[in-house]
Amino acid sequence: MIVLGIDCGSEITGFGVVDGSSPKLRFVDAGAIRISAREPLPAKLHKIFVRLQEVIAKNHPECVAIEDIFYAVNAKSALKLGHVRGVAMLAASSAGLPVSEYAPLSIKSAVVGYGKAEKSQVQSMVTRLLDLKSVPEPPDVADALAIAICHIHTAATLKKQKATARS
Repeated sequence: MIVLGIDCGSEITGFGVVDGSSPKLRFVDAGAIRISAREPLPAKLHKIFVRLQEVIAKNHPECVAIEDIFYAVNAKSALKLGHVRGVAMLAASSAGLPVSEYAPLSIKSAVVGYGKAEKSQVQSMVTRLLDLKSVPEPPDVADALAIAICHIHTAATLKKQKATARS
């Protein structure tokens, strides 16, 4: 299973592609879509959409995983994040890909083993799990890879549960 993880952000949207089809996770691709704060919102959203379409076309993921909505103190930031999440979902659904959403606590628990882990801990574990030579930068890229890893672990657990239920 090849999974595209997306860490949505209004200035930096991270993406990470992980192959979980063998017992050992394999890094496929990752990067950051950087958006200028001076660009108007429609132009920002268009750039994110086009870039995610390119990532999907290049890597052929079977599904997309994104971080679920969390509660933000600043309503304006939450609205901007909502726009970016919508564009990420649109890019996935336009390619016919299913989208799964995961809470930040679930992502950190799946990767680090602790739901309140720091960003540096997530970066470190992603580096180890994917056997990377260096820590993914910016942290948004590590977060996107962590989201993909979370989906792979969750899918494997669900598959085992279904197999056990049939026995």
